[in-house]
Amino acid sequence: MSSLLVTGGTGTLGHGIVERLLQKSAYRSIRLLSRNEHTQNAMRRKFDDSRLRFVIADVRDDEALRHAMRGCVHVIHAAALKDVYTAKNNPMEVYKTNIKGSANIVRAARDNGVERCVLVSTDKAFEPVNLYGTTKKVAESFFLSANEHRLPSDPLYSVTRYGNVWKSAGSVVPIWREQLSQGVRPIVRDPACTRFFMLLSEAVDLVLGTLAQMPKEVAIPILPAYDLGTLVKAMDIRGWIRGTLDEQTEKLHESLGPGLCSKSARRMSEAELRSHL
Repeated sequence: MSSLLVTGGTGTLGHGIVERLLQKSAYRSIRLLSRNEHTQNAMRRKFDDSRLRFVIADVRDDEALRHAMRGCVHVIHAAALKDVYTAKNNPMEVYKTNIKGSANIVRAARDNGVERCVLVSTDKAFEPVNLYGTTKKVAESFFLSANEHRLPSDPLYSVTRYGNVWKSAGSVVPIWREQLSQGVRPIVRDPACTRFFMLLSEAVDLVLGTLAQMPKEVAIPILPAYDLGTLVKAMDIRGWIRGTLDEQTEKLHESLGPGLCSKSARRMSEAELRSHL
């Protein structure tokens, strides 16, 4: 039995990974590293399992990260500043977390004898148009370069790349629901805008599957997509406001890789989306 470290471990993906792994008894301990004591306490109460270890630390802090990683054989790096507009307005902070933090992960994994290390990336890293996507593209480069130049004793590194997990924090459904609950009319920047659809269980499958197989290339799923206009109908939203797509920070259609664009992916129907709400 071995130990796993998940950075950003109290986020949506971390919850899904923990729930899956506790059922399988796959690790002696699962260390969850994040900066927020409140989310850690909530997660501790939710799962109440002695195999969980909660670490208050920041991936920017190389010393703390190395200490948290000691004795771990596997690492999943999910910590990131992810909001596009936060990145635009706080470039140095996003650099410190997404770029410097990812470089710290690569080095700490190598120096601590970690066997396998997986980066959780985003569709916005492919042909990026905003700072967030650019920082994740650089993070991908760190992992893939380390894998190409590794010594036999070094970790295996790999990357997973996918879009926002359905109904995860900061994604469109919970944002619109919160606005509606407050009596605010949601802003739909472009009803023709398409985004990839992925359930949390599918994201967990991809990340843990990549950890088990460790392909050298980026692990990319084949996903369906939906357009915002159909989602508006599925959520029965009336009186929404049409906004303007900021092409300097957002794409009308996202891509996971060459030839994998949300515009040409299988388009989900209103009924199909409603079944997942």
